[in-house]
Amino acid sequence: MSSVQAPLNQEVVIALGSNVGDRIKNFNEALRLMKKSGIQISRHGCLYESEPAYVTDQPRFLNSAVRGTTGLGPVELLKVLKQIEKQLGRTDGIRYGPRPIDLDILFYGSHKFESDILTIPHERMWERPFVLAPLIDLLGMASSDDTESIWNSFSSCNGGLFEEWQKVGGETSIGREGLKRVLPIGSQLWDWSKKTHIMGILNLTPDSFSDGGKFHEVESAVSHTRKLIMEGADIVDIGAQSTRPFAHRLSPREELQRLVPVLDAIMQIPEVERKLLSVDTFYAEVAYEAVKRGVHIVNDVSGGQLDPDILTVVGELEVPYIMMHMRGDPCTMQSEGNLYYEDVCEQVASELCARVSEAELSGIPLWRIILDPGIGFAKTTEHNLEILMNLPSIRKEIAKRSLAASHAPLLVGPSRKRFLGDICGKANAAERDPATIAATAAGILGGSNIIRVHNVKDNLDAAKICDSLLRRKIVGETSE
Repeated sequence: MSSVQAPLNQEVVIALGSNVGDRIKNFNEALRLMKKSGIQISRHGCLYESEPAYVTDQPRFLNSAVRGTTGLGPVELLKVLKQIEKQLGRTDGIRYGPRPIDLDILFYGSHKFESDILTIPHERMWERPFVLAPLIDLLGMASSDDTESIWNSFSSCNGGLFEEWQKVGGETSIGREGLKRVLPIGSQLWDWSKKTHIMGILNLTPDSFSDGGKFHEVESAVSHTRKLIMEGADIVDIGAQSTRPFAHRLSPREELQRLVPVLDAIMQIPEVERKLLSVDTFYAEVAYEAVKRGVHIVNDVSGGQLDPDILTVVGELEVPYIMMHMRGDPCTMQSEGNLYYEDVCEQVASELCARVSEAELSGIPLWRIILDPGIGFAKTTEHNLEILMNLPSIRKEIAKRSLAASHAPLLVGPSRKRFLGDICGKANAAERDPATIAATAAGILGGSNIIRVHNVKDNLDAAKICDSLLRRKIVGETSE
């Protein structure tokens, strides 16, 4: 570009890094200030924790990247980003040294730019795995996007950005070489690749299909929470609204009347310390109240479709969001139209990606999203089996549209569901635990990171066996 001027609404990629202070808070504030400055963020990379480069005697970094549009020229954009860095406490220091926030322009539309203060594409990005990893996340494997084609052409490699990524280690470097994907939950950074995590179910409803009416009183709910944690639950998922087929829908006020007394009591017991709590709701108002009372995660079976305000609210709450695939609502999800799929795995992936895109535009970074293919929701027995057997293909279909989303943690929840009873001849949901173990084992071996179950104790044992098998497989592949 021969001028600092540029056409309006250029698509840009901006890298973020932080290793001083509250790194997540720094990221959150930087995103807020970028949006306030007129940068419309549409996509987010995953969140990475990395060893420092160049100057190694300093704390570990968090890194990511975002993609969006701006009407600012390149030099104007640089000035805005430098001002944000200054607002967040960055001062002049040693090059590559510690900083509360670092914001770099990686790409600016289809343009190259070079001056004494700014070079685009960023001059040293090709040698930095912690920059290339989130940059690659912002692409899709099957994208026909003209802008992405131009960005690939900026690389000196024939294979474009993907070849550059492979040159510095590619996907095999994740979890090694001081680079790992993490998800911020509460005060911790969660590396979901280490083991399968168990989400125990606490239903406060009188009409849930499996254990309705057992735990709607405060005392019994607290007792069951203690049991779930004692048996090994990493997360306790608390739901006050039944989402079984044709369930009566409560209002947000009615749901809160069930939830709040139990939640307040649970927050007082010592067992919940260092454990995670999730609220199973599709209402923005319920999510807000639950998080303000100490819940760490929002689990929405509708993926934001039953109360669109929940996406904005969860974005403002800055908590992880479990986004499940469902068509319609609990009363309509098993209708003929909602059960029609030409390719269930491809369509679940496509529809989840559409919901992820909406969530990101609403202010939920991809690095806070957990995906759930929705076993039993708008699915037949055959669909459920197809999904459980083909979780890797769902990830591959997601990767065609968004590599970042394809790396998100995956949750499966087949526990005691009707299709298991149909296959095994078990009309009583409480008799479906052995079938659940088989289903969750299939999910784990297919790449699920979280299993949502009623029976924590036995499914935990199954998860340990599956994790051991997967570790052995990885060791075998590495030694070949």
